[in-house]
Amino acid sequence: MTLEEFAAGEQKPEGMDKVGDALEEVLSKALSQRSITVGVYEAAKLLNVDPDNVVLCLLAADEDDDRDVALQIHFTLIQAFCCENDINILRVSNPGRLAELLLLGTGGPASAAAAAAAAEQPPDLHCVLVTNPHSSQWKDPALSQLICFCRESRYMDQWVPVINLPER
Repeated sequence: MTLEEFAAGEQKPEGMDKVGDALEEVLSKALSQRSITVGVYEAAKLLNVDPDNVVLCLLAADEDDDRDVALQIHFTLIQAFCCENDINILRVSNPGRLAELLLLGTGGPASAAAAAAAAEQPPDLHCVLVTNPHSSQWKDPALSQLICFCRESRYMDQWVPVINLPER
């Protein structure tokens, strides 16, 4: 058994489900507090201007996006910048579920309008940044759980852990 196989065996699926649930909760709160930035270029601009305010970076790509060289270069640069500035990074393996959470999160008539607008011009959901709504650190248990997950992953030399958001 290799070290990678051993480490993969240590991460239990129910633990990953808890992390996925925590991520959903953090995204829901960030949307309601308007402390979220969506899009590769918008994220790059925010990271350039105010990296100290960013608490989490999500990178989402599906199999088709893995062949997009320009997107992979952007991901590499964003990852390097986040590592240099101690920003936690997660890779989301199912961008469709992320889109559901970000575009249809409210569930009301406004989300239906947002879905109709998204059908015309789909937003760039490849990079999502969660920022502090205030200058002080959130006292959010879900965010704390995500930060601990990222820290534990780094201890296992997995600098950008992959997470699967649970389907509903």
